[in-house]
Amino acid sequence: MSQEAGRRGVLATSLFAPRVLRAQGWPSQPIRVVVPFAPGGTTDLMARLVATPLSGRLGVPVILENRPGAGATVGSLMVAQSPPDGTVLVMSNIASHGIGPTLYPNIRYDAVRDFSHVAMVTSNPSVFVANPRAGIASLADLAARHAQGTGIDMASSGAGSSNHLLIVLMGRALGREINHIPFRGAGPAMTAVVGGQVPLMSDSLPSAASHLRAGTVRGIALSDVARHPAFPDVPTFREQGYDLVGTSWFGLSGPAGMPGHVVQRLNSEIRAVLATPELRARFAELGGTPGTMSAAEYTEHVRREVEFWAPIVRDSGAQPD
Repeated sequence: MSQEAGRRGVLATSLFAPRVLRAQGWPSQPIRVVVPFAPGGTTDLMARLVATPLSGRLGVPVILENRPGAGATVGSLMVAQSPPDGTVLVMSNIASHGIGPTLYPNIRYDAVRDFSHVAMVTSNPSVFVANPRAGIASLADLAARHAQGTGIDMASSGAGSSNHLLIVLMGRALGREINHIPFRGAGPAMTAVVGGQVPLMSDSLPSAASHLRAGTVRGIALSDVARHPAFPDVPTFREQGYDLVGTSWFGLSGPAGMPGHVVQRLNSEIRAVLATPELRARFAELGGTPGTMSAAEYTEHVRREVEFWAPIVRDSGAQPD
């Protein structure tokens, strides 16, 4: 390991693991995982849950690097333009690789062709949460406040996220646009809601979970077909008369052209990590479902998501903030 790689490893949050035998000479140096959102959100949380056990299985440090911006497309573009040697990956997600290709007309990468899609990590529903002092305990309360004509603000992790699009669709259902307040990640957005600067937020369930349990925010609607067993007091949108259902997803991808044996090794090790009882229990606690897809299946999933979201984004009128 070079002196520079060692210095990066010391600064990383992931743990060092003992060296193990490495198939076909890979990996022989640290692996950098770009998280295209700020620390504190679901993308960042899922990356951290996977990084340490994956490091242990591969025998090299897995170093996380947050590169937020433009609905997760800034960090994703950086990885698309990196050498395809298996040392740089991105936490690909519904924002960067599902919605972003349509929301950002000048996007500089193809979500399918410019990446080697490795593995799905998790999928999970979104949740609308409110500051307990905001006086909003249900979608009926939100609608009544919105109907007063002064408008209502709602935060998200940034333009282009599925949580942003859910705000757009809710505004359409109410007949008047909700004021979207984009942040550079779910962590800063949640801080603003807990602090009372913004009354509401659309968030992924895993990143909101600890705040829901602590009571620092109140869950008012879940974007799933049924209530989640870990959060039985949070009703679904459908229960409250709004047919809004959708899940977000997160995975690992690298630049196009990565060697096949590297992609397959990564997929195998990631799926092994996700199958451990510890991680399965942690995902259930957070409201996420661990992925089981092969690399080919994840690639096809991304392709289908781009096709699925394109007309929805166009019809919704959503615009990058």
